[in-house]
Amino acid sequence: MTCWVTKIIETSRGNFEVFVKGVGNPICVTHHYSEFNNSGDYFAESFTETNKVFLVNLKGAGNSSKATEAHELSMFDAVYDLEAIREALGYFKWTFAGHSTGGMIGVIYGIHFSKSLTSLIIVGSAARKYANSSPECIYHPGHPKFERMQELIEILKRSDLSPKERDGLTKERTMLSLYHPDKYEEYFSLGIHKKISASRMNFFIREEMIFDVTRELGKISTKTFVLSGRYDVQCPHFFSIEMNELITKSQLIVFNQSNHYPFLEEKWLFQQFISSHLKETL
Repeated sequence: MTCWVTKIIETSRGNFEVFVKGVGNPICVTHHYSEFNNSGDYFAESFTETNKVFLVNLKGAGNSSKATEAHELSMFDAVYDLEAIREALGYFKWTFAGHSTGGMIGVIYGIHFSKSLTSLIIVGSAARKYANSSPECIYHPGHPKFERMQELIEILKRSDLSPKERDGLTKERTMLSLYHPDKYEEYFSLGIHKKISASRMNFFIREEMIFDVTRELGKISTKTFVLSGRYDVQCPHFFSIEMNELITKSQLIVFNQSNHYPFLEEKWLFQQFISSHLKETL
């Protein structure tokens, strides 16, 4: 597998570590608290055969600028940072694709900067607080796997873990969100690895408690694709239904044998979506 090319993008809002791969029309991908490296990202990798992908380490992650004020770690500030990166790269428009918390950043991006987006792709996400939404969500105390998920998140924030320890814990955490956990090795076979930015994760946990932009979803004017695994335990499917109903130019694509990772669990169908629906908008 070809490694991603590392670039430092200088902007008026700081410097950002960006990993680039592929050719074609530009797609920006990020996640609220993931810390990427040149091994890439499984979600971002889904787009590299058809597009030029920019995988962004947000402020405080990797070698991007550190935050000097707490608000710089917010989803709202992340959107302004992405806009600064787009402008520095010289693109008039690009597509934004976000999975999970990346999708939450995506809906804010669409609300405030649809004019900068060719299209918007939201996968396994929500437009409002989801953690205590219902016992269907693994972050709800009523879910049978709640306690273990919380333990794993806290342990993975540590910086003193050996690579082997981190890989084992990450595997266990991810398996909790797969429709077929026994297929983990098949899905995650590319040697891609990443860390969690503890500062960004800690800020997100507080921010998520008051997050709700559902009343503003009607402001998204760009073509939007909402993709969801029917059995998603992190962002339950009904959140995707809600977003699709409230975004005017939205199309809902449901993956009936997927949990939180449809781009891996039903990879062929996901790639079919990219080649048919996405190309129409780029």
